[in-house]
Amino acid sequence: MSGLLALLDDVAGIAKVAAASVDDVVGQAAKAGAKAAGAVIDDAAVTPKYVQGFAAERELPIIWRITKGSLKNKLVFLLPVGLLLANFAPWAIAPLLMLGGAYLCFEGAEKVAHVLGWGHGHDDYPGKETEVQDPAHLEEQKAAGAIKTDFILSAEIMTISLAAIPESNFWFEAATLATVAVMITVAVYGSVALIVKADDVGLSLAANGRLGLTRALGRGIVKVMPGFMKMLTIVGTAAMLWVGGSIIVHGLAEMGWHGPEELIYGIGKAVGAGSGFLEWATKATIDGILGLVVGFLLIPVGEKVITPIWRAVAPKPV
Repeated sequence: MSGLLALLDDVAGIAKVAAASVDDVVGQAAKAGAKAAGAVIDDAAVTPKYVQGFAAERELPIIWRITKGSLKNKLVFLLPVGLLLANFAPWAIAPLLMLGGAYLCFEGAEKVAHVLGWGHGHDDYPGKETEVQDPAHLEEQKAAGAIKTDFILSAEIMTISLAAIPESNFWFEAATLATVAVMITVAVYGSVALIVKADDVGLSLAANGRLGLTRALGRGIVKVMPGFMKMLTIVGTAAMLWVGGSIIVHGLAEMGWHGPEELIYGIGKAVGAGSGFLEWATKATIDGILGLVVGFLLIPVGEKVITPIWRAVAPKPV
């Protein structure tokens, strides 16, 4: 009997340690995710534009498809690569992130150029009109584009989160990063689902609400959502430029050139004058302007060199 009690006591001790470890993982995941809040907001702002123009019944399936792609990005690709790089080749992280940042700058600048009427963009080219754009293929294209953009933003989120985790063993870092990946993906795409279905909720309230106030609320939601979605598109483009520019500036600092980052930090401190928000907004604006400049410089390279090569080697849609 005493042996059994001792065994049960050991099991209880192991359970307490395991529970404490789970608490530690969740706690560190929450802290690490908070550090990446900026990139998380960017991800949520960028995604809704990918379901614009589709039938209402296809919106949630598209978001679910993007959600699965985002989880795959984070758990299958970025988590193991991030852990391996952090433990065996930390010097490679900054250049790789800078490539991702440059891509975000290119995408954001191309959208600005399109609004200004400059260029035709890498999604508009001679011969495109001959391609069959059936709804299923268009949906596949949009989802693939969203997952591609998510990969860059997820890389930033996972890298920031990894840097925020206190030095610990490999498995604790892996568990924490996996928790961050799931928590952030659920938060981002759950929010996106609520945003894109808000107009349907408004229509339902306007048509079926029992109270006049409820019907008025529904009509208000329907009127507000087109402008809100347009604002999200603007925010998403600005977010691409801001995040892309900040990744490049920080990457340069990681590689030894601290001048640009220190200059931006100094300007932010001077303009902010003790206001944390004003300091952040100043630095984000400068990063965004730098991102726009880098993006404009990359547009000819992307349209004239990289995109034609990609179309030549990529498999054609069936």
